[in-house]
Amino acid sequence: MQVYFMETIIRIKLETSISHANHTQGLNMNESNANENIENESSVNETNVAKYVAEMIGTFVLVLMGCGSAVLAGPSVIGYIGIAFAFGLAVLAMVYAIGGISGCHINPAVSISMLAAGKISVKDAVIYIIAQCAGAIMGAAVLYWIAIGNPNYSLAANGLGQNGYGEGFNAGFSMTSAFIAEVLLTFIFLLVIHGSTSEKAPKGFAGISIGLSLVLIHLVGIPITGTSVNPARSLGPAIIVGGTALSQLWLFWIAPIIGGLLAAAVWKILQ
Repeated sequence: MQVYFMETIIRIKLETSISHANHTQGLNMNESNANENIENESSVNETNVAKYVAEMIGTFVLVLMGCGSAVLAGPSVIGYIGIAFAFGLAVLAMVYAIGGISGCHINPAVSISMLAAGKISVKDAVIYIIAQCAGAIMGAAVLYWIAIGNPNYSLAANGLGQNGYGEGFNAGFSMTSAFIAEVLLTFIFLLVIHGSTSEKAPKGFAGISIGLSLVLIHLVGIPITGTSVNPARSLGPAIIVGGTALSQLWLFWIAPIIGGLLAAAVWKILQ
């Protein structure tokens, strides 16, 4: 009887020890999982921040280099062809610089088109657009800061490479011509982007086709509107120049967005 009693006590102690060990192991595993989740969350947040910053920097470079070629060099030095290549080369360079981080949209029309095609989330599209607009405004501000160092520069006379239409702007094309041109040119640009970044396209060449297509689009569009196909690119200079550039800004948001949505719809059909 005494032996049986002792065996029972030992068994209870062993079961208690095992139960405590299992409980401790469970707590440690839960703690480990919690730490892993926190690390993963932190990594995702850092990746998201990097994407948004990349979009801001990319748009900053596009406005500074593209509009800068029009303001600091201008038609009298490099001509429309030189300005067209400046915009195209800026995009080409940024595709390879930040494409692996954010996809290098640097254009609200691109982000909205990608959203319509189901390639990015609503959250990313919204924050991308905010970052792009911020980058464009900063690019225009820095360009103005550089330009005023020239005693012959005048914001009213020389502008900041802003977009426009009508009498007194480039060839004087009408609002209707400007609207149609911006819709179609953006449509072509986005179609090239969707095709160049598709799984079936040759890898590593997207930047070249996208950059050269933007050169082509500028060669046609500069006399009409100065070529926008990018609401953020139009926003930056218009904010600083004000006046007509700001009052006509609506066209350079609505028309490119329509063009981007049309491209997304057509691309879905072509796929």
